Amino acid sequence: MFRPYMQLLCKLLLLTFLISGSQREVSAAEAPTARARVGTVTGPLQFKDIRYLTRSLRDFRGQKVFVVIACNTTCPLVKRYLPRLKRLEQEYSSQGVQFIALHTGPSDSIREIAEYAIVHDVPFPNVQDIHSQSVKALGLERTPEVAVLDSDFKLRYRGRIDDQYRIGGALPQPAENNLVEAIEAVLNNKAVKTPETNVDGCTISSHAVSREMKSVTYYQDIQPLIKKHCLDCHRPQTEAPFALTTLEEVQNNGAMIAEVVQDQRMPPWYGGSAHAEFANHRGMSRKERQTIADWYQAGMPAGEEPENLTPAPAAQQKWLIGEPDLEISMLETHTLPADGYIPYRYTVLPYVFPEDTWISAIQIRPDNPGVLHHCNMAAVSLTKKWDESNFITGKVPGSGPTVLPKELGILIPKGSALALQIHYTSTGKPEQCKISVGFKYVEGKVQKRYRFLICRNTKFTIPPDASHHEVRNSKTLDRDAHGIGLFAHMHLRGKDMSFLAHYPDGKDESLLVIPNYSFDWQIGYLWKDQRHFFPAGTRIEAIAHYDNSAFNPFNPDPTTSVRNGPQTYHEMMYAFFFYTYADERLNLSIDPNTGQAVK
Repeated sequence: MFRPYMQLLCKLLLLTFLISGSQREVSAAEAPTARARVGTVTGPLQFKDIRYLTRSLRDFRGQKVFVVIACNTTCPLVKRYLPRLKRLEQEYSSQGVQFIALHTGPSDSIREIAEYAIVHDVPFPNVQDIHSQSVKALGLERTPEVAVLDSDFKLRYRGRIDDQYRIGGALPQPAENNLVEAIEAVLNNKAVKTPETNVDGCTISSHAVSREMKSVTYYQDIQPLIKKHCLDCHRPQTEAPFALTTLEEVQNNGAMIAEVVQDQRMPPWYGGSAHAEFANHRGMSRKERQTIADWYQAGMPAGEEPENLTPAPAAQQKWLIGEPDLEISMLETHTLPADGYIPYRYTVLPYVFPEDTWISAIQIRPDNPGVLHHCNMAAVSLTKKWDESNFITGKVPGSGPTVLPKELGILIPKGSALALQIHYTSTGKPEQCKISVGFKYVEGKVQKRYRFLICRNTKFTIPPDASHHEVRNSKTLDRDAHGIGLFAHMHLRGKDMSFLAHYPDGKDESLLVIPNYSFDWQIGYLWKDQRHFFPAGTRIEAIAHYDNSAFNPFNPDPTTSVRNGPQTYHEMMYAFFFYTYADERLNLSIDPNTGQAVK
């Protein structure tokens, strides 16, 4: 009589066993990947540098040891250890030890990482992990955990820097210098005595955080963002490499758009996050960036096309300043090769200003925008040759025409001609370009002259392989002034530039930090009005850093010393401060037909 019950019990036990086995299989499948073991080869890793480029440890040439420090911009323990890490880097860099700050925070943008390095004066590379790939490869769990690798990318040590600082307390001095011991062991081809230690610090957040996918469509959500942030450039007859005026054009470039927006590479803006008061500030909000990411992840759906579809924007109009009062064109047309580096070209426009002329707007207009990288314009004469001190204006990637507020004017002196310094880029096929310049005269009266001073240094020498070489200079205002804006110019080794104001009362102010300077996007930074007051005696200082190392992907030759010079394989340090005299009242009436003051 018990046999049926026994059979049922056996079936239940078997079913329980199968279910539990299935659960064990599911648990094993869902279990996190095993932590990388010390002694394994991690590979060269991948991360993004401050120039938004994907790099690896292979980009550091001839290094014997790699010290990778897990960082983010908020962990207090990272900040406490930075001075010690900088001292260690200074001590060991000449022995072939490469320090790298690996930023792991999912929300820390590349520009914020670069700015963090400037604020804390970190001389070694600060890079961004790509979707936690390097963190996983190294088995890092907390900041500021360090991983020490040898030249074959084998993980030789993982753990704390030392035992001095902990969450909630600290020792007067470290009792164990774990990182130093690991570096010394690897340099001397010895085993690390203690290859792994426990770490106190901030838990690293994974980039792979699941989130609910929202319903996002092109016509409802994406088209307004493209119109707001992109169409100034991304339409026909502009410098942009492709247009984004239709659904098809946006979808065709969807993956790239999602990447550059998430990186905050686009819309282009290189000013630090602490200086958002500029009138021409560009950038998408976090919500806008996430909307574009969601749309791409959803397969870029079009959605319902509106009945009254907004027509695609027309090509950029010829003159953004309106019909010029004066137009001057180059006599020649420049012929450009299909590839290779194109040295600067110089030309003088065929017009001499017969009298002092007051200008309110200037547009430098190439007939082939895609080949012009930048163009500077200066006033020259028989007694005044090309010099940045007689600079008038320029055209750089991402910039528009120079347009002044009412009653301000640019003075072009009597007897001057205008010289252009032109930097072309090759496009893969032979090209031609001719440049015209349009001018609008001041309407009504001029009360203030548009002025500038240049903090420039031409006496520097950047040593070979120097990754963080500092160059600085300053100028002092002789009268009370109102600031208009700032502009930085360096070449291919330029890394960052900061502008500071040192006031007569002893106070200092940071005016602008450009944490990841881009030679391709030399943007001007314009204050919202001219009320930013600088009393007489204010010293405007510019501090620049240069990367002449092999890790700089644009460095023409890291083995040579670099000095000031006009070509891009030379360097420059020019910091422009644009302003007006606060108490100036010229009260000049301007002839609308000539731009000259009426006597």
